[in-house]
Amino acid sequence: MTAFRIEPAIFERFPELKLGVLVLNDVNNSLASKELELLLIAAQETVRQELSGITLSQHPHVEPWREAYRAFGVKAKQYPSSIENLLKRVLKGESLRTINPLVDLYNVVSLKHLVPVGGEDLDSLKGDIVLRFAKDDEPAIHLLGESEAKAPNAGEVIYADNIGAICRRFNWKEAERSKLTAQTKRAVLVVEALPPVDENQVKAALDELRDLAERFCHASVTTHMLSSVSPELTLNHG
Repeated sequence: MTAFRIEPAIFERFPELKLGVLVLNDVNNSLASKELELLLIAAQETVRQELSGITLSQHPHVEPWREAYRAFGVKAKQYPSSIENLLKRVLKGESLRTINPLVDLYNVVSLKHLVPVGGEDLDSLKGDIVLRFAKDDEPAIHLLGESEAKAPNAGEVIYADNIGAICRRFNWKEAERSKLTAQTKRAVLVVEALPPVDENQVKAALDELRDLAERFCHASVTTHMLSSVSPELTLNHG
């Protein structure tokens, strides 16, 4: 048994933080789907129609993440949250490429609900998943798209296992070693929310993630909500 938990210090800084967690077993992440590809295209078109011309940094689903990043000393303009980065790319006219079903479906949900969504391959991890503040002696990690491994900065928020960080700055960028691939059989997907996004909105995103994962990956799925009143869940080995 392993756990997924949020350390108490996180809630001291971000008391209203909520994580929607989807735990998936028996995943088939290699099924090509034209239907899922079309859902991703449609989600991008909706964003372009509904958010065209807005000041993205001031959007109520983006601005709280900028504030959170500033709270632990990060320049949000230089290191945008995953939802801001995703929306920027789409609004600039970039077409998101198909990667694999789990990544594609969580991008669909992220765009439709305007929330950060990410995922990790559970079989690549060692020990518990913990959302915590980085310490002074964090090991260097190789992030997706980065040419060299670097250590997280002390005080930034990271997801980590027993080896080290698996995602830096809440949702900024994930580690290469825990990425979702066509070979992924067990996974965890996470929806992150700060006010004004509430629990009902997180549950709606979770429900859609579950439906898409069952439909396109034939996965066995359980859903969970982590918050200050319920900061931990057990991850059963499938």
